[in-house]
Amino acid sequence: MSGFSWSDPNFRQRVITALVLAPLAIFAVLTLPTLWMALLFGVLLLAGAWEWTRLIGFRRRRLRTIVVALNAALMLTLYLLFEPGQWPWPIWLGAAWWILALFWLRAFSFAATPSTTHLEIKVLAGSLAIVPAWWAGLWLHELDRYGLWFLFVVLLVWVADIGAYFVGKRFGSHKLAPRISPGKTREGVYGAMAGGLLFGFAVAPLLGAARPDWLAFAFLLMVTVIFSVVGDLFESLIKRHSNIKDSGTLFPGHGGVLDRVDSLLAALPVFATGLMIVGL
Repeated sequence: MSGFSWSDPNFRQRVITALVLAPLAIFAVLTLPTLWMALLFGVLLLAGAWEWTRLIGFRRRRLRTIVVALNAALMLTLYLLFEPGQWPWPIWLGAAWWILALFWLRAFSFAATPSTTHLEIKVLAGSLAIVPAWWAGLWLHELDRYGLWFLFVVLLVWVADIGAYFVGKRFGSHKLAPRISPGKTREGVYGAMAGGLLFGFAVAPLLGAARPDWLAFAFLLMVTVIFSVVGDLFESLIKRHSNIKDSGTLFPGHGGVLDRVDSLLAALPVFATGLMIVGL
C-alpha cells in the first residue's frame, strides 16, 4: 500500500499512541460507574474546550478560563438537576447543531474574521458541540450496567476513522473538502461507512439489541459515521480560520484533545438521538 509505512515516523507514532490510549479508554468505560465516567469524560471534554478557546482566537488566559468554567457549570447543573434519560433535550439540541454545522461547512468564510460577534458565535458553537456530547455519553453509558453502548459509539468512530484512513490513502483520488481538509477524500468516507456498517452489524447483537429494524439501524450507523466526518471537518474549518495545524500537543502523533474527540463530539448526540428513534 502506498501512503503509509511503519518506517514513517509519524505513522509509527500515531499507531503507538493509539495502542496506549485505546485500552485505557476501554477499561475506563467498562469499569467506571456513571458518576466517575461523567467526571472523567467531563474533564476530557473541558480540556477540549480549553483548546477550543485557543483555536477561535482567545489569547488571554482569564477569558479562556471563564469560557471553560461556564461549560463546566452547565455540565454540573445538568448532572445535579436532571437525568439524561428523563431530560434528553440537550442531546437533541446537539444533534440539531450538527445539522446546522453542515451549512457552516459549505459557507467556508462564515465567521472567519476575528470580530467580537464571530468570537461569540464560535464560543456558542463550542458549547453546543461539547456539552450535548457529554450528556449523550452519559445517557448511552446508563443504558446498561457496563456502559457498552457508550463504548460502541467510541469504537464505531475509531473503526470508521481507521477505515477512512486506509481506504483514503490507498484509493483516495476525489477530494472531499479541499479548502477545509485537503487530505480527506470521498473514497475515505466510503471506507469509513463500510467499516462502520461491518462493525455495527457484528457487534450490536452482542449488546442485547432486541431485534431492531436492521435497515433503520444501518441507516443510523451510516448517518453517525457521516456526522463523525462532519465533526472532524468542522474542527478543521476552525483551524483553517486560525491558521493552526493541531489543537494541542497532548497526544504524540495525534495532536490535542479536540483532534482526538472532534468526530466523537458529533457522533454521540446524533447516534443517541437515532437510538431513541430506532428503539433498540
